[in-house]
Amino acid sequence: MKKEEILVCGSGIAGMATALGLARRGFNVSLLGPAPARPALGADDYHPRVYAISLASRQLLESLGVWQMMDPRRVTAVEAMEVHGDAAGVVTLHAWQATQQTLAWIIESGEMERVLQQAIQVYGLPWWQEKFTTLSGRAVMTDAGRTLPFDLLVGADGARSPVRKSAGIFHESRPYGDTGVVAHLEAELPHQNIAVQWFTGDSILALLPMPDTASGHQVSMVWSLPGTVAAEFMAMEPDARAAELERRLAAATGGRQGRLTLRSTPFAFPLFLERSGMIAPGVALVSDAAHRVHPLAGQGLNLGLGDVRELLRVLVEKESHRSVGDERVLARYRRARAQPILAMSLATDGLHRLFASQATPLVALRNLGMQAVDRLPVVKRFLIGGAAG
Repeated sequence: MKKEEILVCGSGIAGMATALGLARRGFNVSLLGPAPARPALGADDYHPRVYAISLASRQLLESLGVWQMMDPRRVTAVEAMEVHGDAAGVVTLHAWQATQQTLAWIIESGEMERVLQQAIQVYGLPWWQEKFTTLSGRAVMTDAGRTLPFDLLVGADGARSPVRKSAGIFHESRPYGDTGVVAHLEAELPHQNIAVQWFTGDSILALLPMPDTASGHQVSMVWSLPGTVAAEFMAMEPDARAAELERRLAAATGGRQGRLTLRSTPFAFPLFLERSGMIAPGVALVSDAAHRVHPLAGQGLNLGLGDVRELLRVLVEKESHRSVGDERVLARYRRARAQPILAMSLATDGLHRLFASQATPLVALRNLGMQAVDRLPVVKRFLIGGAAG
């Protein structure tokens, strides 16, 4: 009896993790999409985009055999988090408050892509480095004119997902009107493995701990700014932009990590809240193709890897007489992900709305609420457990 064909479209972290996970569980799987570009980096050079990996995501990567392959010198443990309101409110979370050693791990996107790509090559997975163009029944057409039949197509092809569009899967998108600006910074003071976040009223700033370099301490910046402010900032000449960023960071952080200076080229991306129907006959979406949330909690990739974990579980546990593309099987996947996705969407969108309002009573209430949370160990354990996945 011929084994069913699973085709994963999308060669980013979620796509490669899905393909590798399916292969390790004995499924017949192939990958479609150009290999991620991985420029050569020196010991003190870092990929511009980093992710905060939760405990649940780490466990998935361990089960794929790739966590152990990462360079430990490029992985930074987050042992605590400080969240500052726009007045006196502050919440501090320590891993030990939930009997854990670590809250999360900061890892470059390029490092995860490197180890996933190596593992896929070791497994000898078929990898068509072409682009998806359209669906034709239970087959994919590529830009090279190739026809790839499938019993299940996994769309891991990003927020603009051609798979989602071709399959006619419901999709809803709401722009925040904000832009995320990311860059690596040199810090005068050590980060002490603490991630720090500031809600400043019109923006949300996060500084994530990174490995030290030969020139000093390093943090990664993720700053959510109003779109017009970010556009003006990105349009500046490099020297003026670096000076303006240093000035803004000093005002926003109050010198929490000393002087902060730019050590990489900033890049920017618009922010959206998105959801989708997740599945269609013979098609399942994962990660950004399925949903996007505000990055203020740093949970976007963790939510996507949660999709991967549940899709693998549902396919492994399905009845032997059902196809991998059976609508009832895929509906189980959608149901399993409905609550976590909704909860994260509501939490991140709610926090964004809460701190975007500058009504005086609300400013006082939200900061008083933060002070109350900071005095409640049970609530802190709940927050840490939720962040762990």
